Amino acid sequence: MQMPELLLADYVATERDRIVATLLEWLCIPSISAQTAHAGDVRRSAEFTADLLKDAGLENVRIVETPGLPSVYADHLHAGAAATTVLVYGHHDVQPVDPLDEWDNPPFEPVIVDGECRARGAIDDKGQVLYQVEAVRGLLQRDGGLPVNVKFLVEGEEEITSPHFEALLEAERDHLRCDAVVVSDTGMLAADVPSTCIGMRGLVAFDVGLRTATTDLHSGVFGGAAPNPAHLVARIVDALHDDDGRVAVPGFYDDVRPLSEAEKRSIAAVPFDEAEWMRTAGVRRVEGEAGTSVLERTTTRPTCDVVGIDVGYTGEGIKSIVPARGGFKVTFRLVPDQQPAEVASQFERWLRERVPDGVELDLRYEGGIAPCLTPVDHPAMGALSRAIERVWRKPPLFTREGGSGPEEALARVLEAPVL
Repeated sequence: MQMPELLLADYVATERDRIVATLLEWLCIPSISAQTAHAGDVRRSAEFTADLLKDAGLENVRIVETPGLPSVYADHLHAGAAATTVLVYGHHDVQPVDPLDEWDNPPFEPVIVDGECRARGAIDDKGQVLYQVEAVRGLLQRDGGLPVNVKFLVEGEEEITSPHFEALLEAERDHLRCDAVVVSDTGMLAADVPSTCIGMRGLVAFDVGLRTATTDLHSGVFGGAAPNPAHLVARIVDALHDDDGRVAVPGFYDDVRPLSEAEKRSIAAVPFDEAEWMRTAGVRRVEGEAGTSVLERTTTRPTCDVVGIDVGYTGEGIKSIVPARGGFKVTFRLVPDQQPAEVASQFERWLRERVPDGVELDLRYEGGIAPCLTPVDHPAMGALSRAIERVWRKPPLFTREGGSGPEEALARVLEAPVL
């Protein structure tokens, strides 16, 4: 598709090698926020982020400490008091990389393959943050200033449900005050299909532990009479969904807000290829809530997924035991107007009813994030849509992301639309 001439086309052509080299250097830092062994690497990534912002010409750059892992702030506020102020949000932490044997290349040794940069964090979210920073650098070099006031906030705990982020927003509210928040952590449907994300799902996560005995027992001596946590875990996990693929926790769907007519039209217009989706996912069948499409299941509907099970002997060969303990990890993705606290209470009540007397339950709440939705008729969304249409020469489709982040807290605490 022929694009119109872009303001920074010459800048990107000239600076491309440096920009790519900077990204590759940043991607070498294993800033895994979920693993305490990498806390130092997350701090090193924060320091790299701060240097990047300073070098681009941003001011008031500082590492923002939290009780957990650090974020980074910077700004450029010379457009004037009457100009719009935009806060750009991103994150510099990344997901764990297990299992390592499924990577074609080591996850923190980035490579370029068929024009794609492949490494942990390349598109979630170091790549996007870097491109936002380079846009500022390019405009400052080209024009000597920016058309709007810009602030950056780059978080270090997004991949672990942002446990300290709302407190940071409250403490830094005056510094972060803005007219709109631009999130550099979402995507477009395709290079030739302009779209903009208007919402993110929320998240509630639990680590469930069950203990049935003080120690593992010999299955030939105790099997058939001693309670087996593997059997109990299997029964509980199976009961999470009914035969139609719906979450079976009572009340789970009570607060789900129906899609607007504009969203329904956008979903209908999305060129979604289920077979291609299956190839991308590496699966040979689809599952989920009956009566909904794959696109709806992965973006606009609430879900429940067991993300891990830990019980019994899983090494080579057989070990004849009745395990003493077991457990599973489960996440719920939420949509407007579900609230993490309410869903957490619903799940806990449901779970306790299924744990028999004599079994010790250890239920650990791993965090919650509320869903976020920006109305498609908001003036800021209109401005974004016009900008996208100017480049792609057709209006964008409105989509939602199936993932979760702190967008709801950004919108609520800062009282600004999230784009």
